[in-house]
Amino acid sequence: MNAQFATMTAAEIAGLVRRRAVSPVEVMDETIARIEARNPSLTALVFTAFDEARSRAVEAEKAVMAGAALGPLHGVPAAIKDLFDFKPNWPATYGGVRALKNRVVDGYCVFAERIEKRGGAIIVGKTNSPTMGFRGTCDNYLFGCTRNPFDVTRNSGGSSGGSAAAVADGMLSIAEGTDAGGSIRIPASWCGVFGYMASFGRVPVRLRPNGFAGVRPFVFEGPITRTVEDATLALSALVGYDPRDPFALDETLDFGAALRGTVDGRRIAYSPNLDVFPVEPEVAGAVAKAVRAFEEAGARVDEVRIGLNLSQRELSDLWCRMMMPLNIAALEGLVAEGYDVFGELRRDFSPRYLAWIDRSRAITEQELAADQVRRTEIYDAIQGVFSTHDLLVMPTLACLPVKNAADGDTVGPSEVAGEAVDPLIGWCLTYPFNFTGHPVASVPAGLSRDGLPIGMQIVGRRYADLDVLTASSVFERLRPWFLTYRRCRDRPLTEPTLPKR
Repeated sequence: MNAQFATMTAAEIAGLVRRRAVSPVEVMDETIARIEARNPSLTALVFTAFDEARSRAVEAEKAVMAGAALGPLHGVPAAIKDLFDFKPNWPATYGGVRALKNRVVDGYCVFAERIEKRGGAIIVGKTNSPTMGFRGTCDNYLFGCTRNPFDVTRNSGGSSGGSAAAVADGMLSIAEGTDAGGSIRIPASWCGVFGYMASFGRVPVRLRPNGFAGVRPFVFEGPITRTVEDATLALSALVGYDPRDPFALDETLDFGAALRGTVDGRRIAYSPNLDVFPVEPEVAGAVAKAVRAFEEAGARVDEVRIGLNLSQRELSDLWCRMMMPLNIAALEGLVAEGYDVFGELRRDFSPRYLAWIDRSRAITEQELAADQVRRTEIYDAIQGVFSTHDLLVMPTLACLPVKNAADGDTVGPSEVAGEAVDPLIGWCLTYPFNFTGHPVASVPAGLSRDGLPIGMQIVGRRYADLDVLTASSVFERLRPWFLTYRRCRDRPLTEPTLPKR
C-alpha cells in the first residue's frame, strides 16, 4: 500500500492540493485504504462514511480546478469524535452505549461544521470514545478499547482516544477532540501527538437544550494533530463568534504568528506535580528534562508551588461531582427519546459511572454552590501564578499508558508512586484547567525507556492562546517529535479483540 500521505502533515497535504500537485481524490483513496488496513488493529474509528467522503473529494477537486477560494485544509481527510459530536444523519452512540448503536442525530457540532465548511476538510468518520466520556481511558462495551499505536497492548487514553490513535498512526493528520477534564490532552499525551484546548469561548460550543451547560466544568472542542502548524490551521477555521453559544468570543487571531514567535525573555513557571499529584518517576524525569528547552530558547524557568489547598483525591471527586449534572441531563434527554437508561439499559454503563450517577441525582443547589467556591479557590491559585509568570508547565499525566482490559472497561491506575488515586481521572493533571478555562496544550515531551509517549502541558493566561501556541512551536523546533511516528507506521498489524460480553 502506498502510504505517502501517512507521513505528511495536514499543511503539506493542503499545500499539494492547492498547487494541484495531487488531487483530493487521490488523497482520499489512499486514506481510505490505510484506514481499512490498519484500523481493525486499533479500533480508532468506529464509524466510516467512505462513499460520502469520496463524493466530497470529487467536489473538492472540482473546486481546485475551477480556481475557487479554498479553505486552509481543503481536501484534507479528518474525523470527528463519537461522543456528543454530530454530523447530519450520522450515528451518535455517546461513546459506545450499546442501546444507541443505531441512533442518528440530525445536526452539526461546531467542529464538524466549521472544519468542513470553513476549513475545507473532508470528514471520513467518527472515532472511539469511552461511554459518556467519563474517564481518562478509551474503552466501552460496544466497540471495545482503542489501542495505542506505540504499543497495542496499551490504551490510547481518553476520552478522544480514537482521534489521537488515528492521528498518531498516520490514518489521518487531524481529528476532533472534546475536553471537559482533559479529553484532548490525555490521549495526546499517551499517543505522542499535539492536543490543543483553546481559551474558553475561543472555539464555540453549542449545547442544547441547555445552552449554558458547558461551564460546570468548562467544555471545549479542539484539534488533535501531529504538528503545531496543523493545529493552527484547524484553529483558523474553528474560532470565531457563534450567536448560538452564549459564551463565544467575537475575536480573531493570527494563529500563524505563533509559528514565528519566540519565548526569549519570558518567565515560565514549572510545577513538577501541581503541588498534590503523585507522578511516576519516569514521567517526572522526562518533563523535568524537557522544560529546560525553554531555557535554551532564552526563557527563565522557575520551579513553583501553585498553592492548591485540596488534596488530589478531593480535586478528582470535585471534578466528578461537577460533571454529573451535565451527564444526568444527557441521560434524561435519552429518556425523553424513549431509552430506559435508568432502568433496563443500566447494563450499558460501567459500575463506576453508575455509582456516580446514583450518588449525584439528589445533589442540591447548595452543594453545587459549595463546589463552585472550591473551584474559585483553584482559579485564584492558578491566576496567582500568572501574576508573576507568562506560562505554566507541568506533566500532562502522572503515569504511562495502562494495559487494556478485555471487558470493555479499561480504567487508569488505582495507585501512582505509592499513592492511591481515582482510576477514572485521578492520575490526570488536566482537569484543573477545565475548572479555570485557561488555554492549554499537550506537547510530546519524549519517550519512556520502553518507547511509550510522555506529554507535557503548557498553560497560558486566560485568552493568551498565541503565547501557548508560540511556546509549543518553540519546543517543537528544539525537541522535534515527528520522527517518533515511524514506530506507529512500521508496527505490524494485529487482530482486533472485541470486549467480552
